[in-house]
Amino acid sequence: MDEAKVVERLNTVGVTALSDALDRLEIAGQLIGLAPVARGMKFSGRAFTIRMLPVGLTGGSVGDYIDEVPPGAVVAIDNGGILNQTVWGDILTYVAHTKGIAATVIDGACRDSDRCVALNYPVFSRCVTMRTAKDRATAVANNDPIQLAGVRVEPGDWLVGDSDGVVAIPAPHLEEVLAIAEQIEVAEKAILAAWGYRDWE
Repeated sequence: MDEAKVVERLNTVGVTALSDALDRLEIAGQLIGLAPVARGMKFSGRAFTIRMLPVGLTGGSVGDYIDEVPPGAVVAIDNGGILNQTVWGDILTYVAHTKGIAATVIDGACRDSDRCVALNYPVFSRCVTMRTAKDRATAVANNDPIQLAGVRVEPGDWLVGDSDGVVAIPAPHLEEVLAIAEQIEVAEKAILAAWGYRDWE
């Protein structure tokens, strides 16, 4: 499957239709509570998963994994929904943007939000805070299954985000979910067209 074409189709159909398609298939995939730093941010890509834990007595780094993330991937960070420390800031944003990484999704907090906006680099999280996770949290696993907002996300699953939030699509169900979402979009546009709405033209 041509992944560039998949990204185009996912970005076109949008999160709400994908959410409805997931519901129709009874697949848990809505990452409730994760929102863009700024409205209008949009992305689609495969998950490069990161699991965070408190540093404990071992120490560790928050962001050394960034060198391993391939262009087009989405950095998906499981920080357990923690709101009082951030695991993503302006240096990681700049490096990710420079590498052509698609976006970052955090079950937790981010900071330096102005940099994301200035670079038009999509970051989705539970909140923004100034407090660093340095010496508080560390990345303990790359490309293992993680949990985002109560949803299991496997490495290589598809993540899609826009102004309405984020959904996770299990890779084996991608085509099925996307086809249903496209059907939903066609049906809804027909209803809007019947009422004279033509904004998509």
